[in-house]
Amino acid sequence: MSLSKKRWASTVCKRLIVALAVLGILRAAPVSIVQAAGTTVILATTTSTQDSGLLDVLVPLFERQTGYVVKTVSVGTGQALALGGRGEADVVLVHAPEAEKRYMAEGTLINRRLVMHNDFIVVGPKEDPAQIRSVKRASGALRRIAEAKAAFISRGDNSGTHQLERRLWKDGGLDPNGDWYLQSGQGMGQTLAIAAEKRAYTLTDRGTYLALKKRLTLDILVERDPSLLNIYSVMEVNAAKFPRVNAAGGKAFADFMVSPAAQEVIKSFGVDKFDEPLFYPDAGKHEEEIGP
Repeated sequence: MSLSKKRWASTVCKRLIVALAVLGILRAAPVSIVQAAGTTVILATTTSTQDSGLLDVLVPLFERQTGYVVKTVSVGTGQALALGGRGEADVVLVHAPEAEKRYMAEGTLINRRLVMHNDFIVVGPKEDPAQIRSVKRASGALRRIAEAKAAFISRGDNSGTHQLERRLWKDGGLDPNGDWYLQSGQGMGQTLAIAAEKRAYTLTDRGTYLALKKRLTLDILVERDPSLLNIYSVMEVNAAKFPRVNAAGGKAFADFMVSPAAQEVIKSFGVDKFDEPLFYPDAGKHEEEIGP
C-alpha cells in the first residue's frame, strides 16, 4: 500500500472512531437527561407560599425525605395554573378554587386536595383616609376607597388575590378605574412594598403580610369577613395528557403536602414570631368544613 493510501486509511479510521464515539454520546444523552428529569419536580405555585417563607421550610424537608429536587416557579395563581394546564409543571399549589375546578373539569389537572387556609385582609395607611376601619364587609370597604379616590394597589396579575379582588369590586357594583387605582403586576411581597411606599390600600393574604410586617407601614383595617377566606390546594398535572411530566415526582410532592409531617409544619409555622400560625392545615377536609 502506498504512503498516500495508508494516510487516507488512517484518516478514515480516525473519523470512523470519532463518529462512533459521537453516536454513542448521542445515544446515551437521552438516558442521562431522562434520569436527571426523573429526580426533578417542577412546582408551580403562588407567590404567597414563597414570600411567607413556608416553602423555605417544606421544600428542603420534602427533598431530604424523598431524594427529589424541587424547582419552584413562584408566580401568580393564574400563571401557575396555566403552567400546569400546558404540562409545563409537574404539580401545582395555588389558591383560587373556582379557577382550579375549571382546570380539573378539562382534565389537565387531577386529584385536587386541600392543603391549608388562611385569610385575606385589607391593609392600608394608619391614618385610613377612606375611613374603612369600621367597615365589616370587604366589598363595602372597597366601595369607600373608590368613593374617596384613595390610592389602591392591585396585583393586576390574574393571581388568586387579584381574582378575589375583582370579585369584591363586582360585589360592590364597581369597576375601578382612575389615577387612584394602580396595578403593580407584581407578586404579593412587592405589591405590599409599593402600597407602603405610596401609603395606599391593598388586598393581601394574612400570611405574607405578617411575614413582611416589620418592613411595612400598613395596618390591618378589614378582616374576618367570610368572603376573605383563602384556601390552598395541591393538584397533579395529568400525565395522560402530558406524558413528559414527572408524574411520580408530582404525586410524591402532592402526597407530602397532605402528609402528617407537612401538616404539622404548616400548623406551627409562624407561631414563634407572630403568636399565631400563618396558615391552618386542612388535609382531608372539604371546603364547606373550613371557616375564617
